[in-house]
Amino acid sequence: MTAQPHVLVAEDNELVSAAMRILFEETGHRVTITPSIVATVAAARADPVDLLLLDLGLADGDGLEVLRQLSAAGPMPRGSVALTGRDEPEIVARCKAAGCEEVLLKPVPAKELLRQVGEWLTADF
Repeated sequence: MTAQPHVLVAEDNELVSAAMRILFEETGHRVTITPSIVATVAAARADPVDLLLLDLGLADGDGLEVLRQLSAAGPMPRGSVALTGRDEPEIVARCKAAGCEEVLLKPVPAKELLRQVGEWLTADF
């Protein structure tokens, strides 16, 4: 892992992505924000990712497609976490089956998100 952990946030809501950028940059993370599957896959292939925060509803489709495309032609993020507004058991199961270590229900309080990100970045997934 680099001195500044690279957090890739796949989120198509501009207000949410701007808040995430500020939150992570102010706490010592290097942040890339992408609004789509295509942009997220390209960013992950171009620059190794320590943690991927993945919205399930991206501008061009199901966010889990990012993990499918990366697993086919790597590299994979060190850790992947799904962000969704729905917590039905079948959605959680689908996220875990796709390779997400965790599934967080939006909105996630900033302090809780930072606490968990700190844990994930030191975990051995």
